[in-house]
Amino acid sequence: MRRFLSTCLIAAALVGGSAALSGCVVVAPRHARVWVPGYWAGGHVWVEGHWRYR
Repeated sequence: MRRFLSTCLIAAALVGGSAALSGCVVVAPRHARVWVPGYWAGGHVWVEGHWRYR
């Protein structure tokens, strides 16, 4: 039983190590809403902040 547990522990460490070395792929969600803050446009015009879709 002790040998089985050590084998499982080593296998889990190998799987975890390979997952850590492979990296993580982060993909931005489609149609994400992003906040556009207010800003001054030309001619002293203030454009309000608003939500827009990417």
